[in-house]
Amino acid sequence: MSETLSHKLRSDAQDNRERILEAARELYAEQGIDVTMRQVARHAGVGPATLYRRFPARQVLLEAVFADEARACVGIVDDGCADPDPWRGFCSVIEGIMVLNVGNQGFVDAFLADRGRDADAFIEHRRTVVARLRVLARRATAAGRLRPDFVVDDLLLVLLAGRGLAVTPATRTVAAARRFAALAIESFRASADNGTLPPRARVAAALQREHVAAPGATELLPMSPLPSGRR
Repeated sequence: MSETLSHKLRSDAQDNRERILEAARELYAEQGIDVTMRQVARHAGVGPATLYRRFPARQVLLEAVFADEARACVGIVDDGCADPDPWRGFCSVIEGIMVLNVGNQGFVDAFLADRGRDADAFIEHRRTVVARLRVLARRATAAGRLRPDFVVDDLLLVLLAGRGLAVTPATRTVAAARRFAALAIESFRASADNGTLPPRARVAAALQREHVAAPGATELLPMSPLPSGRR
């Protein structure tokens, strides 16, 4: 095989990979991660065999498509944890993640995947994010800024509720995400006027039960409570 031909084949393979990733990004952003591999191949203009040569499993494609978002999410959390003011850091995390997620519904779905192999695509990412958020929440609570009955599970509720922002006009999604984040932050702020909340929804536990029912499934989210047993 000539060097020229070999270079062309490598170039074609790279072009196909980029076309597949771009097609998957578009479909996941518009429709969530329930689109099939065949739909991705069709949208990319390649055959299923080409798709599976590049991405032999669905979770491999998910990881490749959302690699940048996953790194950005961890970066947002790390920046918040590094802030010497834990409440300010906590608020920046909520706003940053909401703005990040509103631009791509597929990433939210991948992060919250609750069953099958899709839930395994970002298992380490979820563990990292949740573990660091727990530490930040402890600090903000100890500083008297975060309401003492806050539980990390409440952040899952915010993420789930934030999925509705996908229906807002594209030109207003970021503004809507920031407004929604501000409303969530106010609900988390410690105040003498804080009322009693209903029992926690245990969303993470429910997702965990559904996930572990899948054959070979691993832990979805770290389920151990904070030392107080409440967060």
